[in-house]
Amino acid sequence: MYFHVLADSSEAFVIFIMSYDRYVAICDPLHYSNIFNRKHCLLLASGTWISGCLNSLVIIIPASHMSFCQSHTIHQFSCDAKALLNIACAGSKDVHIVIYAELLIYAVFPFMFCLASYVKIIRVILQIKSKDGRNKAFSTCSSHLTIVIMYFMTGLFVYMMPPSENSDVLEPVFSVLYSVVTPTINPLIYSLRNKDVKSALLRLLGGNKVLNSDGEFREMV
Repeated sequence: MYFHVLADSSEAFVIFIMSYDRYVAICDPLHYSNIFNRKHCLLLASGTWISGCLNSLVIIIPASHMSFCQSHTIHQFSCDAKALLNIACAGSKDVHIVIYAELLIYAVFPFMFCLASYVKIIRVILQIKSKDGRNKAFSTCSSHLTIVIMYFMTGLFVYMMPPSENSDVLEPVFSVLYSVVTPTINPLIYSLRNKDVKSALLRLLGGNKVLNSDGEFREMV
């Protein structure tokens, strides 16, 4: 459970930072190299992992005091905090408080910030006179915006969904979406946008085409 919470909370901060990265790159490009220099990137990366470790401890400590009277089997694909709460019979009050505080810090606030950033980004993109420039800017941000919506919406749905007849089915499905699917397709989406990766995939599949500097395919000589 410790490593599961560590991965989820770190992923939330990574998505949050990437949203700010897109905001600076489009809305304040002249200061991008100063804001996201090597020193700042190292601080952001280390801060992400440190906050994830601390957040895991904050949840694990009260969760270790919960009592499970009937079954120790959780109806989930991973050791999720919500799944433990569903089978706990005592000592879950403190865990509930910690989880709701965590939702504000690692889900609600980052999600609202990401949406506000993209509102500003879209306004700036619409002011670009060049059609190619607008298309390039939109394509750069669309993949990350998809990840933002998928990750935060499914995570919030799992932890804020009231108990119902379908919750035993919906919770595992949405949990897999935000804890497994989103982190998996995140690097895949950004890698496929890289022309070198695309060219390598074409060669691996037996093709004889590569991408030139303009992003167009050409025959290999």
